[in-house]
Formats: sequence, C-alpha cells, structure tokens
Amino acid sequence: NGYMIALQNRRKPFCRWLASPENMKGVISDKSDQSPLAVSDDTSEGLPDLLDNLKIDPKSIEIVLQENADGKSTNFEFVPMFRGSANYIANHRSTLAVYHIPGSIFEKPESFRDLMNDIALTWLLGMKIVIVAGCHHQVATRVGERKLVNGLFVTDEDTLRIIKEEAGYVRFEVERQLARSLRLHGTMDGDGNVISGNFFSAQPFGVINGTDYKFTGFVRRVEVDRIRQLHNSRNICLLSTLGVSPSGEVFNVNSEALAATVAGSLGANKEFILPIKIPFRNKAFGNQIQSLRLSDASNLLKYWGIEMHKRGLTRGLENLHDEPIAREFLNKIGWAKAALEQGVKRAHILTLKQGSLLQELYTRDGSGTLVSKDIYEGIRQANVNDVTGIYELISPLIKAGTLVDRPKAVLEKDIENYYVYTRDNLVVACGQLKKFEDSFAEIGCLVVRREYRAGGRGDTMLGYLERLCLKIGCTKVFVLSTQTMEWFVEREFQEVSVKELPKSRQANYNRARASKIYMKLIDSDRELDASELWWNR
Repeated sequence: NGYMIALQNRRKPFCRWLASPENMKGVISDKSDQSPLAVSDDTSEGLPDLLDNLKIDPKSIEIVLQENADGKSTNFEFVPMFRGSANYIANHRSTLAVYHIPGSIFEKPESFRDLMNDIALTWLLGMKIVIVAGCHHQVATRVGERKLVNGLFVTDEDTLRIIKEEAGYVRFEVERQLARSLRLHGTMDGDGNVISGNFFSAQPFGVINGTDYKFTGFVRRVEVDRIRQLHNSRNICLLSTLGVSPSGEVFNVNSEALAATVAGSLGANKEFILPIKIPFRNKAFGNQIQSLRLSDASNLLKYWGIEMHKRGLTRGLENLHDEPIAREFLNKIGWAKAALEQGVKRAHILTLKQGSLLQELYTRDGSGTLVSKDIYEGIRQANVNDVTGIYELISPLIKAGTLVDRPKAVLEKDIENYYVYTRDNLVVACGQLKKFEDSFAEIGCLVVRREYRAGGRGDTMLGYLERLCLKIGCTKVFVLSTQTMEWFVEREFQEVSVKELPKSRQANYNRARASKIYMKLIDSDRELDASELWWNR
C-alpha cells in the first residue's frame, strides 16, 4: 500500500521513508541529475512526521473484559518450563564447561549451526566456555587408512600438513558460526569474542614398544591463567588439536584426550562429549540409562577389556571392529572417565539432535548420559561391628527426645536395614531404610556426627538412601520427624496425613509421639541427579 523512497541529502548519506501514495504527490523530483525517485532537499518539509504515523488513534482502542481473567496463563507449556529451568540457570551461572566437538559434526550444517546457537545461549546465561574442535573426520577423508596403534594414529610429515589445513578449516568454521550466534543473542561491544591460539603446549610420544609415533603428541602444559583471563573478559576459548612444543615443533594431539586434560586442568564443572548416535539401555528393563557413577563407568570398561590413559593411549578398542556403535560409545565413556579422574565433576555424553544440549543443562530429565563422581564413596551397608559406633552416634539425640530409643540389641537385630558413612573406620553418619508394601519405603535414624554436619554428609546420606529406594522399586519415600521437619521440607518432602502411609505402617504408628509425616515421590535417577546438583556444586 506504499512506496519506498530513497532520500538523498548532503548531510544525511542515506535514509528510508515509507509513504502512502497521497503523501508522494508533489514530492518526486524529475531532476535529471538524480534518480527517478530522488527527493530534493527543498521538498522534504512536505513529508509527514514519522511519529505521527506511529501514533495510535484513541478511537481505535476498545476496552473489553479479558476472557481468561482468572489469573492463569494461556501458555501452559512455556511458563512451567521456564520456572522449572530457573534453578538450573542460576546454578550453572559462572560455572566452566568444556565442549568437545568432533569433525564429523561439520558434515551436518544445520545441526552444527543449531549447536553453535545453543552454546552461545549457554554463554549468554553466564557459563564460561572452552571448545575443543577435532578434525579426524576431515583428515581421514583425505588421507584414507592410517596406522593405528594403541588407539593413536601415527602422524608423519605429509599427514601433519593435511592436519594443519583441516584444523584451520574447523577452527574457522567454529569461529564463523559461533560469532554469528553470539551476535544474534545480542552480545555487547567488547565481549563475546571467540579467541583461539596456543593455549597449551605439547610434546611427542616418541617411540613406544617399537612404534615411532613421529608427530603424534600429548598435552604437556595447559595455560590455565591465560584461559581464565579470557573468561574474565567474557570471551570464549577455542582450541584445535595442534600443540606447539617449546622448541617450536608442532604435534597432533588426540582431541578427546585434549578436552579431558584441559577440563581437568581448569577444574571444569562439566565436560560435554558430542555426538553419540545411539544411547545405551538397561538390558533387563529396556529403558535408557541416563546416569552412571565413575565406578560404574570403570566397571563397564573393565567388562569390555578396555584401558584408557589420559595422554591418549587406549587398549582394547581395536577388538571391537565388528561393533562400531559399541566402540564409539565405550570410547566416549572412557574419556568421560578420564575427565572425572582429572578433577572434572560431571561429564555429559549427548546425542546430536536439536536442543539436546539445552535440554541436558536446563531440564530435570536431560537428554543424554551423565557420568559423575562417586560422591557416595564411603557409604556401605552396616554390619554387627558397626552397632557400637551407631549407638554412640545416636545416643545424644535419643536423650534429647529427637529419636526413638534404639537399644543395642534392637540395632543388632535390624542391622541389615542400616547404612553407615565411615571415615577412617569412624562412623560419621548413619541411616535406616525399611521397605513396605505398595512401593513404599521409610527412611529413619538419619544422623550425622556434629563435627561433620557442615560438609553436606546429611544430603549425601539421604541421596544414597533415595537411590536405594529407587533400585528396590520404591518410589514413595516417607520420613517421620518431631523436630527436624524443615530440613526435609527443604529437600522437597511434603507433609501428609497418617492415612497416606502403607497399611502396615499405619498399624505401628505411635500416636502418642505424634510425629509429623513427610513424603516424597521419586520418578527417576535424573531427578536425584538434579537434587545432587544443588548441594554438590
């Protein structure tokens, strides 16, 4: 309904005006030295005021009663999702994450672009980011078959030249797409830059068992202070797999080993390993396994006969030529284990699908496989030798009336229901777990020695018992308390009546003591993983 007119003015190089046909009458100049739609300076006063065109006529405003006036949001999906993500956003702010991006992802431009958008969004939400970009896929496409020994490729001089070219290509692609994504998310001038360089030094493997690895090397030193300076300036650090030695030689480093080493040196909170094609499942139940402890990962690798060294050497993967999916996944598990052993708190193995990174970070259920440290190390099932230690631990609370009296004879009789947290053979915490019908379980006698209460051991003990409940099929967990109710409320327990208890527990409920009852529903391991995130940051 209008025309676009270019206004040429000596003082204003270029501007645009959207005018209706009526406003154009008498405006267009036919001077031969100007374009057909050029407007001369002396006619510009005839143009209407832009603000006048944007004003809303009061006559066009109608006041009506809102149909949905009960205070409920009309968007039933976004609001709960955003509220549920708020805690994760706050918890991940100022944390450091290392992303390992393999070269194969560049073969899928849309997926690569979406991943860069998501990484930029995590930066916008306050995370400190290091990206390690591999180029094995590109090199393999050009070179073909290479000699693989103990999980490492031998790099000769000709291959090194190709690696330099492909590493440069991968580096530029990440910089290009990530810079675009950062600008789309509204970065301010001076921050949000993608900076790459020699942020680590390397040295050669040399000759091992008669094999000369030539220009294949491993990380010698990570420039931690320089990377932290980048993060303090709100910049993103990008690393390629080429490291320089103090003598000026260049060596090719395994990208996954590099990511694990950098994450460990920086004390990263998380490492993300991408991509894995197919998640692994529980053989008995057929559901995806979304959470592994470090000990579980170690046992899995041991079962398959795989050994991995943090420098990049591996043994056993060469025996899985006929099982490429298992080989790929176990390789990722191995490097996640290596990262945790070097100090990283959590490693996430993700599938390459739209939004998987954001879902893993900012939702309870996640999207990939989480490998985390064994925070429950030191907790075990109690035995008769622990009776005295448990009794000494709970006696002060029995005298104060906080706990029901439990004589040593009763403790010894029910000892298989107790679990202890020990340190140097000293019982510093204990808890009792009883299983009831209809998927109910009761947690009781949860006590932490006074001098250890500030170390989060109460949360650790509770988390361990909750995982046991889930393992034995109990999804409804309850506790009885007369004085420590608020502690359980803060951990998502809700007060219920006696009628909510299983029938057998109702029959034994001490109405004279009148303990308050609190219950919690547990759906999955990832729900417990989320709880750990709050108190184990």
